[in-house]
Order: sequence, then C-alpha cells, then structure tokens
Amino acid sequence: MPDTALASQKFTDPVRTAKGETRATVFLRNLETLWFNTGTLCNLACANCYIESTPKNDSLVYLSTAEVERYLDEIALTGLGTREIGLTGGEPFMNPDCIKIMDMALSRGFKLLVLSNAMKPMQHKQAALLDLHKRFGDQLSLRISVDHFTPELHEEERGPRSFAPMLEGLGWLSRNGFNLSVAGRTRWTENEADLRRGYEKLFKAHGIEIDAHDPVRLILFPEMDDEAEVPEITTKCWNILHVNPDDMMCATSRMVVKRKGDDRPSVQACTLLAYDQRFNLGETLAEAAQDVPLNHPHCAKFCVLGGGSCSG
Repeated sequence: MPDTALASQKFTDPVRTAKGETRATVFLRNLETLWFNTGTLCNLACANCYIESTPKNDSLVYLSTAEVERYLDEIALTGLGTREIGLTGGEPFMNPDCIKIMDMALSRGFKLLVLSNAMKPMQHKQAALLDLHKRFGDQLSLRISVDHFTPELHEEERGPRSFAPMLEGLGWLSRNGFNLSVAGRTRWTENEADLRRGYEKLFKAHGIEIDAHDPVRLILFPEMDDEAEVPEITTKCWNILHVNPDDMMCATSRMVVKRKGDDRPSVQACTLLAYDQRFNLGETLAEAAQDVPLNHPHCAKFCVLGGGSCSG
C-alpha cells in the first residue's frame, strides 16, 4: 500500500491501525474528574482553539443547572467516588447558570476547577466569586489561559487587545488569594526552561503569586493539529514509550456536552474531542464507563506523546 494510501487509513478503525496492528485502548480506572462543557460560546475567537469557540459558535449549547445536577446525583447514587468537577467552554462565565453550577458542585463537596480567560465575563462575576472563595476557599481553583508571556505572541493566538484584560483578571484573582494556575502553550517552539523563565518574569512584574517552575501551577500544553503526521498508538507502544495507560485522561475523566438540537446532554470520552461522535459514550455516566480506543491524532500527540492532561 503506498504511503499516501496508508496515511488515509489512519485513525479510522477503532480496533486496528492502518498497518493492521492492535490499537491501544484505555480502560476507565476511576472517574476522578467529571468535566462539563458549559457551552462553546466565547468572548474570543482564538487562532488555534481546539473546540473552535467564538462569540457565534453555539454548536455546544449552554448546560443548565438542572442538567448538571442530574450527573452529580448519578455520582452520589452510584458511589463513583468522583473527587473533582471541571468547567470548560467556550468561556464558562458566559453561561448564565455558571455561578449556580459552581455553587452546587462546591456545596456537594467536590473540588472545582474552572478554566477561563479571566476577561470581562469573569470580571463581571467578581462579587459572586469572592463569596464562593470566602465559603469554600481552596476547594475552588481557577486555571487561566495565558498563551505566552509576551503580549505579541499571546495576542497572535487570542486576538488584539486580549493581553491587558487577561492580566487585569489574573491579577485580581491573585490579589484576592484564589487558588490559581496558568495554562500556557508550546506552539512557538521555545524550550521549557526558557518558557518558564519568561512566565516567571511576567508574574513577578505584576505581583501574581504563581510559581512558574511548578508544573502544576504553570501547565505548558502541547499543540494539537488534526492534520499533523503522528503515529497511531498500538498495544505495544505502552512498553516501547514507557507510558502507563492509567495516566491517560480517559482513564480518569469524562466530559458532559449538549449538542445544539439535542434534547439531553451526552458524555464524551475526552475533553479534547467534544464534536467527534465516535467518542460519544451515551447519556449517562454508567453508559460512559467503557474502554476508549485511541483512534484520533489528539490521543497520540497530546496525550500519549505529549503527556498532556486537562485535569487538575
């Protein structure tokens, strides 16, 4: 088979790779983190948004408090032992039920991680955030997207006039003692040491209390490109690459989405694959407790080879 023909067969069969080898799968070891995509609408239209969020993209509609509550009830009723709830988007703070959802998750004892760009949608919720912080402290965490430590490269990704408002929101969170982390990107090919030194200077210059050399506080995510040439992951790869399948996101997490036009939300295997119906595992957490074939370029590049994970 010519190389071009072989390449066209990659990531198509959930059981076999294009070369006929057994595709790697990941077993749900334990549902440690349940993510909710609160909707794909966002105040920004980033150049390389993995979920294509924009101010007009409502492909994933807003989740309601009642819809989230059903999944939290299922966790309680079935004793899943889930410890963390994650909110992502789009921009979660654009969802009109966001604060109610946060309050509900925290009140039930979950750790809560919210991904945000820290701009106006979040800043308009400052009073509510201060109230949640007063009542729940470090049980609430926020991870802010700072794509690069320079305004020029951050705005190359996020768009003009996005750096200063982000810094304003990040600084406010830091001054008020919120449990914070930052998500950066590696798309500009600097080595990790240089990136961390650059972020360190930025944080010190603006009085932001984040240790840039702590990989939990500054997460540097590998890039995702559906068109990039990446190898398929076979069952043999775990030993060859010295990677443990239990370390993959889909071994410990799932994500709830609601597609436009659907009557009910459904559960995706992965936070990175919100649109791919091959990774739609059903409407309940019980249905979603099934093995996940690593049948997408993101599985290979971001998770297995890149070591990326969205969970806290």
